[in-house]
Amino acid sequence: PLPRIRLPAWVMHLAVRHLGTSREEELAHLRLLAEGADLELEGLAGDFLRLRLGRGLLRWERHTEFSTYTLVQGLPETPLEGDPALWLAVDPLWLRGIPGRTILALELILVPGPVEEGLEVARRWLGPGPMVASLIGREQYGLVATDFRARASGLERIIAVLRPGTTETRAGRVAMRLLEMETYRMMASLGFPVARELLGFLQQAERRLAEITAEIRDRNRADAHLLDELEALAAEVEHLLAEHTSRFGASRAYQALVQERLAELREAPIPGVQTLGEFLNRRFRPAMTTVDSVANRLLALSERIAEATALLRTRVDIALEGQNQAILARIQKGQEMQYRLQRTVEGLSVAAISYYVLGLLGYGFKALKEAGLPLAPEVATGLALPLVVLGVWGFMRRIHRQLFHP
Repeated sequence: PLPRIRLPAWVMHLAVRHLGTSREEELAHLRLLAEGADLELEGLAGDFLRLRLGRGLLRWERHTEFSTYTLVQGLPETPLEGDPALWLAVDPLWLRGIPGRTILALELILVPGPVEEGLEVARRWLGPGPMVASLIGREQYGLVATDFRARASGLERIIAVLRPGTTETRAGRVAMRLLEMETYRMMASLGFPVARELLGFLQQAERRLAEITAEIRDRNRADAHLLDELEALAAEVEHLLAEHTSRFGASRAYQALVQERLAELREAPIPGVQTLGEFLNRRFRPAMTTVDSVANRLLALSERIAEATALLRTRVDIALEGQNQAILARIQKGQEMQYRLQRTVEGLSVAAISYYVLGLLGYGFKALKEAGLPLAPEVATGLALPLVVLGVWGFMRRIHRQLFHP
C-alpha cells in the first residue's frame, strides 16, 4: 500500500541488493530494531513489513534482487547536514548494519509551498550548482528538483515542493514514484559495467570469427582444426550468454519501469532548467543503449558462430561421405577381383580334379583290358573326359552354392 505522508516530511530510502542475503536474515535485522525499543509490529505479510516508530514509519519491502528500507518522518528542525543521530528515528548503527550491498541511499524532502517559488525553495535545499527540475501533475501541483549528487552523509537529495492543501495520499504517491524511479534506475544501471567489460571480448571474438570464416572460404587450414576453434569460441560465448543474459534482461525491465514512473509524474518543463526526463535521456539512456547493443551483439555472435559451425560441419560431413564412398568403391572393386580370382581358381580346380579322376579311370580301363575285356584304355579315357569334366564342374558348383548361398 502507498504511504500517507503529512507535509512537511523527510523520507530516507535505501535500496540494498541481496547478494545471497536471505529473507530470514533481513527479518532478523528488523527484529533487532523492534527489540531495541517499544515498537509496534504491523502489516507483516509475505515480503512486506511496516514498523511504526515513535517519530515515524519504517517500510521494508523485499523484491527479487533487492530490498528497500524507507523511513518516513517529520521534517527535522535541525540542519540535515548535522549529526543524523539528532533527528533520525532509528539508530544510524542499525542502518549501517543492514545486510546486503547498498546501491542507493537518498533523502526525499517534501515541503508545502507555492509552486511558483519552488525553484527558490529547491535551491535553498540543494545549494549552488547545476540541478534538474520539473513541474509535475496535469494541474502542475508540484515541483521536483535534484542535483543527483551525494551529500557528506552519503545521501542523494531530492526536493519536492507541493502546493498547499496537497493530500497525504497524493504526497505519498509522489514520493513512491520518485523513490521507485531512482531505485529502478540504479538497478537498471547494474548491467552497464557488465556490458562495458564485454565490449573488448566482443571485438576480439567477432574479429576471430571473421578470420575463421575467411579460412573456411579459402580452405587454408584443415576443416577439423577450424571446427575445433569454432566449438571453443562457441563454448565461451554460450558461457557468457548464460552468465549475463539474465542481467541484461533485468536491466531492460528496470529501464521500462523507470520510464513508466517518469511518465506517471506527468512532468512539464521549466524554462531554462533541464527536466528529469531530459537528464535521463542524456545520461541514463546511452548506458541502456550500450547494454542493449552488447546483449544483441552477444546473441548475434552466438547465432553467427552456430551458422558457421553448421556450414563447416556440413562440409566436413560431405568430405567424410566422399571418403567413405571411395573406400566402399575400393572394397567393391577388391571384392570383384576376389570373385574373379575365385572363379579362376575354381576353373583350375575343375581341370586338376578332372585330370586326376581321368588318371584313375585310365588305370581302371587298363586293368579291365588286362582282364580280357575287349577295351582300348585310351579310347575309353577320351570318351570319359567330357563326362568327368561336367561331373566335377557340377560338384564344384554345388559346393559353391552351399557355402555362399545356403
